[in-house]
Amino acid sequence: MSITSVTFEPIGIIHSCFRQKFGIPRQPGLVRAARGQLELLPPYNRREALTGLEGFSHLWIHFIFHQTMDEGWRPTIRPPRLGGKKRIGVFATRSTHRPNPLGMSVVRLENILEQDGRLLLEISGIDLLDQTPVVDIKPYLPYADIISDASGGFAPEPGAQTAVTFTEEALAICQQYEQQQGRQLQLLIQQILSQDPRPAYLNKNNERSFGMSLWDLNIRWRIETGGFVVYEVQQQEPCISP
Repeated sequence: MSITSVTFEPIGIIHSCFRQKFGIPRQPGLVRAARGQLELLPPYNRREALTGLEGFSHLWIHFIFHQTMDEGWRPTIRPPRLGGKKRIGVFATRSTHRPNPLGMSVVRLENILEQDGRLLLEISGIDLLDQTPVVDIKPYLPYADIISDASGGFAPEPGAQTAVTFTEEALAICQQYEQQQGRQLQLLIQQILSQDPRPAYLNKNNERSFGMSLWDLNIRWRIETGGFVVYEVQQQEPCISP
């Protein structure tokens, strides 16, 4: 029997600190302070479906690249690790522009919660956009998933980290936000920027400012000699419908 098409139904949705694609780590686990929740959707939000999951420290999350799926696939990709200049086959990359827009990510399982009638998995080390549809969850098995003699092709290890500092004003706002919300904002910003989230094609000598959204905040930083300086942390204005 041949299969001509397959339909997936989301089993859950991601609630993430990342509200836009810019700033999301290029791989999971690089920013350990990045946290989120996986909310299971009906009819899959049954506690018995998670029985035994609490014994695993990490999970494989299979998800949909929902913001790029309408753009179609590309047979070759310019990976950021190659400076965005050299083309590689799509199947040799983890690009979002795939024949089927499926992604996978390994995350740390922090907790399982039942809250206000919702079943939630608290996860960390994520590289997932807010509202990402999830199609499957599997436990991470160290004895099978760690391959000691594996090779990493053109991206064997993460690149060098960039130094990150804060102005006194930005640091004070981070500390105030952390006290109010209980979120590790300063550490999250530091870990994200240390990976240099700027596009690979950008002239890295271009001294300009950049911005990104985390939770309900706008973060701005600039390039200075020796690294990045975070100079503004500002609450986003609420969207008011006409």
